[in-house]
Amino acid sequence: MQLFALDGIPLVKPGDDLAGLIQAALKTSELSLQNGDVLVLAQKIISKSENRYVSLEDVEASARAQQLATLCNKDPRLVEIILGESKGVVRARRDVLIVEHRLGYILANAGVDASNVGDEGRVLLLPVDPDGSSQALRYSLKAATGLDVGILINDSWGRAWRMGTIGTAIGLAGVPGVEDLRGREDLFGRKLRSSELAVADELASAASLVMGQAGEGHPVVLVRGFPYPLRESSSAEMIRPRSLDLFR
Repeated sequence: MQLFALDGIPLVKPGDDLAGLIQAALKTSELSLQNGDVLVLAQKIISKSENRYVSLEDVEASARAQQLATLCNKDPRLVEIILGESKGVVRARRDVLIVEHRLGYILANAGVDASNVGDEGRVLLLPVDPDGSSQALRYSLKAATGLDVGILINDSWGRAWRMGTIGTAIGLAGVPGVEDLRGREDLFGRKLRSSELAVADELASAASLVMGQAGEGHPVVLVRGFPYPLRESSSAEMIRPRSLDLFR
């Protein structure tokens, strides 16, 4: 498998044509798409193109947000935005607010972030529908090139039991989320009984290594040779049902 960080992606603005920007960046990088390729995009450029900005000065904090802000040492207006994107609070302590996002993800601050946003006092939310954003981009690229490629949107998340953040898939189009290997045989002929691979997350993490996390300016990665065929998919297949959640 090969991963190429595309050169030439500019700072994305609301309304920008991501399909057009990607095609231009492919030319700049002296690369071309092939059937079966996967494009991994950083969540921020999706959110920026969809104008998912919120200015803190436009937010009035509720009593609940003020209470949590005191506990978590955060701006009450930021906490209000986080609560607006969430189904509920999972954990709260100083400097940490873990929530269940309205899309079902469990993550810090509902994905609301100010890094690489640019303007002070403004934050960026996750896309309204990451799968829908992925599918729209997939259709646009197919219309322009005639090629069938997969789209994956990744974001950097922490994990409950491990230090550091890791690239995680939040939106899919054509890329399998989980591959079920149960029933296959291992090297010794023993059938696998519980092997379900989070292949989209593994790919998201690999692409994050190529993108970087600071000022590298490579928010799109071309992946060639992904070892699983493209298929219809949804990020929902990666979310563990509450009935199978041993920790909440």
